[in-house]
Amino acid sequence: MGEKIRFVQDNESFSSNVGTVRGLHFQVGSHAQGKLVRVTSGKLLDVCVDIRISSPTFAKYIVMELDAQTGRQLWVPPGFAHGFCTLEPNTIISYKVTDFYNAEHDRSLRWDDPEINISWPIEADPATLSNKDAAAETLEELRAKGDLFG
Repeated sequence: MGEKIRFVQDNESFSSNVGTVRGLHFQVGSHAQGKLVRVTSGKLLDVCVDIRISSPTFAKYIVMELDAQTGRQLWVPPGFAHGFCTLEPNTIISYKVTDFYNAEHDRSLRWDDPEINISWPIEADPATLSNKDAAAETLEELRAKGDLFG
């Protein structure tokens, strides 16, 4: 049998505006998190970027639309950065994580990093970026600091 997944914390994020971008977030080291993501209200485009340097899919990403009506969920394993863009107003995303939030291990990858070149579905609204997301680093900067997965 596979490894048992244990969730330790539930998180929720509310975005009132269409085009709100959050992420791309991850935690490093002993506080790396897996996330089980779902939308409880509204609709969004969920994005996961492989940040495992030794992976054949390093710097590649997947996207999935999540909405409250279908109830689909997305598993984001450790070693992936996670973010989203809201497609409807008043969107609520809920996610369970496998490790507690730890500020020292928390990192952000730029949502618009040209090396990754994510094809966002609508014009993202930079005015809705949090301070954390506005200050996020590029993949190259994170790699140089050793803040990616092996």
